Amino acid sequence: MRIIREFLITLLIAVVIFIGLQISIKSFEVFNISMQPTFYEGDLIIVDKLAYQLGGTPRLGDEIVLYAPGNGPKPAFDPFFTQHPNCFIKRVIGVPGDIVEIKNGAVYINNHPLNEPYIKEKPNYIMPEREIPADQYFVLGDNRNNSNDSHTGWLMPREDIIGKVWFRYWTAAYPDIRVVMIPIFILIVGTLLIVLIVDMIKSNKSDPGA
Repeated sequence: MRIIREFLITLLIAVVIFIGLQISIKSFEVFNISMQPTFYEGDLIIVDKLAYQLGGTPRLGDEIVLYAPGNGPKPAFDPFFTQHPNCFIKRVIGVPGDIVEIKNGAVYINNHPLNEPYIKEKPNYIMPEREIPADQYFVLGDNRNNSNDSHTGWLMPREDIIGKVWFRYWTAAYPDIRVVMIPIFILIVGTLLIVLIVDMIKSNKSDPGA
């Protein structure tokens, strides 16, 4: 019947759009203080999952979401907008081939100190020179003295980078947007479905030969 055919077409379009969104972007909530003052605990961000999948490479200063090494298993398949406890948000500091050193309250890349206006405070630790191998990245939190990051010894494999932070769509300074938006979203979707079904029923009745 025509009504069933139209419903199935609509459902197929919705599924294709949903899968496309899952492949390309992901929503995350910031759960720690390691990226202050750039991101605060409770901030909601959108991550571009295709940023490094279509020929792009992580660069100095990129804000990325990653699966932290040694902080729990990486999910093999993640079809939904889920939040995992082993997902970190960090800033790319060193790329393959770079020599990174931390001393005198500054980060040095290839013997040149970085100008980092985004950090909360200067690092109060030192780290000897370290060359970054192929397909590995050196990442730090902007809250340098309160961050589990590469200065503790681990590097970030390219394959464990989820994506690049696209934008922050809600900040922890305001009430949680999800408390308001989720019911509104459900109401809008429900209303659209009712209108669609009613329209298909009317169309079917007006076309008895269908």
